Amino acid sequence: MFDESIIVQSAISAFNNAALAAPAFLWWAVLAIPLFVFVYFCGNDFLEKIGWNRKSLTNRFSLITVMFSLAWIILFGGNYDVLRDNATVLPFMVAAISFVASLFIGSHTKNIKLSKWHEISKARKIQVFSLFILILLFIGLSDLHAWWGPILQIGAVVGGMILGRVAKYEMRPIPGTLLVILAIITAILMQPEFFRFGQLGSLTAFHLLFLLLAGCAVMITVALRNVNARSKIRRSAYIKIKWLVRFISLLCIALFVLTESVPVFLGTLFVVFCLCALSIWHSEKVSEVFSARMFALSLGLFGILTVMPVITALGILYWMNLPQENFLRQLKTLL
Repeated sequence: MFDESIIVQSAISAFNNAALAAPAFLWWAVLAIPLFVFVYFCGNDFLEKIGWNRKSLTNRFSLITVMFSLAWIILFGGNYDVLRDNATVLPFMVAAISFVASLFIGSHTKNIKLSKWHEISKARKIQVFSLFILILLFIGLSDLHAWWGPILQIGAVVGGMILGRVAKYEMRPIPGTLLVILAIITAILMQPEFFRFGQLGSLTAFHLLFLLLAGCAVMITVALRNVNARSKIRRSAYIKIKWLVRFISLLCIALFVLTESVPVFLGTLFVVFCLCALSIWHSEKVSEVFSARMFALSLGLFGILTVMPVITALGILYWMNLPQENFLRQLKTLL
């Protein structure tokens, strides 16, 4: 009864239950509405002043999103004492996300030439070395649950950076960003208390809703970018199959709300992907702008979910710089 681990876990559970009553990520988003309005009206003026054109927004915004995601996954977690189950794969999940994000950053920054070590002054060498050690220290402190934790995380980040810089080709911006976003969403659902998102079970409707919205936005974007319009299925058969897949998707969503299970969540996203792929395959043509808008929506929802208003602002700016189309009509046709 008076075991210290039980007392600590009870206190942690009390804090988590309080967090569930007031989903912080949602209220932060509400407080950030004035910022989003300011970005909507003045964002393009800022882009013009720094010299960014519309053609370069995809690469730049993707790189910024992945950089912030890497910093978030390193700095936002770290307290493994909140986990109630010691047998967890979370350290390996975090290391995998850090590796992919570092690989993405390294491949997109390999054109930046680094000064040769022997050409740098002694004072500059000390500054560079100190900064390098400080960064490794922050990465290592993100995982102190075991002696190999810092080694795993540092190795993932450093290895990803090196492989990214020596790679022949860059990672494609949108697929790489979507992969990082989906992995982080899955990690949040896997261990919500670790990321200060809520306790192990009984997440509120807002938590579940935004997880589903962000995950579905990612899968719709993936379907739009990888499935070609063929106009192959007969309309009578298409309508019956689509209603069947819709019914299955609703069942999966209901099952996810009841269980809050990661496999069920991933299964639900797969069904949503199949639903969208079916609609795209049946269509004669799908607008490329619609895919870009879904990517912007993915950025916006991901920024709200992880309490990073900067990423949501990037999604707003990306949306604003796309040609005008009837987004709601296209989404209704797809689903």
